[in-house]
Amino acid sequence: MQKVIVITGPTGVGKTKLSIEIAKRYNGEIINGDAIQIYKGMNIGSAKINEEEMEGIKHHLFSIKDVVEDYSIYNYQVDCRNKIKEIQDMGKVAIIVGGTGLYIKSALYDYTLDSEKNDIDNEYKDISTEELYKRLKLLDKDIQIDKFNRRRVIRALNYYLENNKSIKSNDKGNNLLYDTLFIGLTCNRDVLYKRIDDRVEMMIKNGLLEEVKFFYDRDIRTKPLLSGIGYKELYKYFDNEIDYDEAIRLIKRNSRRYAKRQYTFFNNQFKINWFMTNFDNFDETICEVCNYIDEKETIS
Repeated sequence: MQKVIVITGPTGVGKTKLSIEIAKRYNGEIINGDAIQIYKGMNIGSAKINEEEMEGIKHHLFSIKDVVEDYSIYNYQVDCRNKIKEIQDMGKVAIIVGGTGLYIKSALYDYTLDSEKNDIDNEYKDISTEELYKRLKLLDKDIQIDKFNRRRVIRALNYYLENNKSIKSNDKGNNLLYDTLFIGLTCNRDVLYKRIDDRVEMMIKNGLLEEVKFFYDRDIRTKPLLSGIGYKELYKYFDNEIDYDEAIRLIKRNSRRYAKRQYTFFNNQFKINWFMTNFDNFDETICEVCNYIDEKETIS
């Protein structure tokens, strides 16, 4: 099998556990597909897999950068493609696991990204996301984009200013470079939101405040810390902008909102096959996914 398998979905649906079982069954190695898990020390807040949970399966692109180092979509595209080739050259299956849809798409589709132009420009630091979105719509009135996603709005605005055409003209980037299976885990919305809330409480119990305080006390205010859910809210708490209860409420709320945006992106951008997670009998979920993979492999 030389397919690339993508396992995605919102937080708390079993992606990590499923990826380990798929890697065991199909002689695979796992590549991180989550932007925050790239960084060292951002472990609890990103629900990063630990050594014990890896069960001896080789994992790539986890904790490869310090939070003070720059890392862009372009960097991920290059690194992920190199890892896919490395894994496939060994006759193994590359399994990308995570929820950062834009990272995953940049690696698997024929996007052309420029290393100098794909990140947020500092010249916009004093301009609100709302104002940037208005500027973009004046230039590119038909664009469909998440107006709250600052990174995407700036990228689309810069693309138009640099090329005098919509970033949608780069939609040749919808051609897959690999034989890929997109597998999504999901569950009932109420169940998902309850699991997200419970996971936040567990992160607090496991030391999330101490993890964030480590960076805060060293006055590290880099992009992953000031934009990552669980980190940006606690920075505001430590800055005395909000109280503790409000910080936790915002982490839960923002996590739920992020899950909704993930579903929108996955459904619009990937030909994804969704599987309902059976939390009472996860082996059943594993069996359903493996049957699907076997069927696709037989057909191909």
